[in-house]
Amino acid sequence: MLDIKYAANDGKIDAAYLNPNSINVSRAEWTYKDDVLHVFVELRDTNYPGSTYTLAYNSDADQLEGIYFQAAMQQTFDIVFVRMQ
Repeated sequence: MLDIKYAANDGKIDAAYLNPNSINVSRAEWTYKDDVLHVFVELRDTNYPGSTYTLAYNSDADQLEGIYFQAAMQQTFDIVFVRMQ
């Protein structure tokens, strides 16, 4: 679960990541490009040495979609985060 608590005007995001326990988010930021909101999250914790999420907001589906890079395994995976109501 990616919990976006606050997004500042300067592009920084206050976020938490749980899988299911908390994993340290070392950097989280947003950009707006080509009429699409993009979110980047970097994890730095045990077994997560720089793993990243590179996401784009799909407004039709109301979800973040993109790529998860698992740094320890050097593999990428398609990922979707569905908004919880």
